[in-house]
This record gives sequence, C-alpha cells and structure tokens, in this order.
Amino acid sequence: MLTVSNYHYIREDFKTKYPSIFGITPLVFKKQLLLLQNQGEFIASKDLLDNSEKILSSKENFILITFDDGLKEQFDFGLSILDALDIPAVFFANSINYLEKKVSTVHKIHLLRSIIDSEVVLKRIESKYKSKLMHLDTAKMKSIYFYDDEKSAVLKYILNFVLNYKEQEVVIEELFSNYFDESEILNDLYMTKNQLQELANLKYLGSHTHSHYPLGLLETDHIIEELKQSKAYFETITQSKIETVAYPYGTDEACTTAVSKLASVAGYKFGFTTKRGTNSNREDKLLLNRFDCNDVIGGKNYNL
Repeated sequence: MLTVSNYHYIREDFKTKYPSIFGITPLVFKKQLLLLQNQGEFIASKDLLDNSEKILSSKENFILITFDDGLKEQFDFGLSILDALDIPAVFFANSINYLEKKVSTVHKIHLLRSIIDSEVVLKRIESKYKSKLMHLDTAKMKSIYFYDDEKSAVLKYILNFVLNYKEQEVVIEELFSNYFDESEILNDLYMTKNQLQELANLKYLGSHTHSHYPLGLLETDHIIEELKQSKAYFETITQSKIETVAYPYGTDEACTTAVSKLASVAGYKFGFTTKRGTNSNREDKLLLNRFDCNDVIGGKNYNL
C-alpha cells in the first residue's frame, strides 16, 4: 500500500492582509514527518519506479512525500528537514517559470488574494464574463475547495474550472501588473536551476507540467504539449530522466482517463492526482491518489 502526503507552501509566517496563502511551518512539517515515521516506511520515487508491484500490493504502508510547484521555500526549508531525518521526497516543478520567465497564474492569484479581497476579483470577472457564471454549483465548489470559505471557494472554482485559461489570465494579468513586479516575484518564489539540478541528482525531481493548467479541460494536442514540454526541459537542464508527473489541481476534471493515457505516451511511469486515498495495485499508476498534508496524521484536519 502506498500513502502519499503532499505539500505546497512551507514558511515561518503566513500572515497577510487577506488569508490566501496556506501551508505548513518548518516546525510543524518536522513534527508531522516524525509522526508519519511511525505509520509506515518512507520511500523515494526511485523505489516506486523499481519496485511498484511490491509496494502497491503489500499490506505494509509505504509513504511518499511530495511537494508541488517548485517553490524556493520548499528547497530552503523542506529539503533541509528531510535531509536531517534521512527522508526522501519528490518535488514537482513547472517549466513555464524558467522557459517563459512567468509567474504561474495560480501563484499570481494567491498573491493578489493576499492583498485584496476576493470580492474585488469576483466583480472584475463578473464585469467581463457574467454569462459564464450562471447556474454554479456551490456545493460542488465547497467539496473541491474543502479548506476555503465559501467566497474563496467560488472564486477558485470559477478561475480554475469555469473560465478557460486564456480568460483567467486576462483577468489576473490586469490585476497582477497593478500590484507586483513579475521578475522580482519570479526570482523570489521559485527554485533556481542549480537547485533543480541538485534535486535531479538526488532523483527527487518530477514534472508539474509546463503551465500549471488543469489538463483534463484542454484539447488533446495542448495536453500532450504540456506534458512533453516540461519533461523535455527538465531532462535537458539536469541531464536526468523525468518519469513522474503531478497533475495541477489534481481533481477528476483535471485528471481524466485520457490524461492518464497521454501521460503514458509522453513517457511518464507514474502520475499523481489530489484525490484523497491510499493506493494499491488496483489503481491506474498514472492516476495515483494523494492526501493533502492536512489530512494525514499531524495535519489540522486529521480524524475530523
């Protein structure tokens, strides 16, 4: 059995004017790893690649730690703690931050929402795309964005699943450029190429696709491009094989059977969603489940 615990932001302080960036502190991360240590045996992605049948069919609990988005704070805080405890992990990065020198739209949204109310963004969307906001299922939104208040859940769902990526970017780009310097954020937020190389040397590097789009909502050609472009880029700059992918957003809409098949064609051996649950041999190896770190032992929602 395989249990995967996933992380995003890891920093000492999450205080902002409007709560929008959520994560875990280094101290809590270390405490959680020590608790997880008593729940099973930590493995690396190489173990999964080499011994997947044994791991997935075993009654023993094997644990994999993953990080999404290639954030510099993951390297600065997360990796040092993992190294100290001799625990491996996989860090999934997007290539758009390097190839196009762009901040991922999802992070632009987080940063904007940390300084302006969600209502401001919602009103901007409504002024442009009112016809697309009819008949929204609030219950469904809340089920996907389990940790957010209703207004934030509505905003996230509209941005990620109602507007197409071009419409989303039009709204966010206009606002983001008014408040932030993109090149400055780019340098502060994401890992350097040298850090990516260090992760690759440890066999800790995976792909989070190129642009951080929900793949299942894209056309087939675009899905293939997203999967192949990031894989090729990271393999080129690190001179290593990239065989694991974590799908942005990770929901059922983003991670369809078609996406799984295309990931296989692109050369990936394992793919990770954000669907909660453990994994056995019954699962599609390119649609593996992952728990948010809040849902495993030591997390704020564990056993709720």
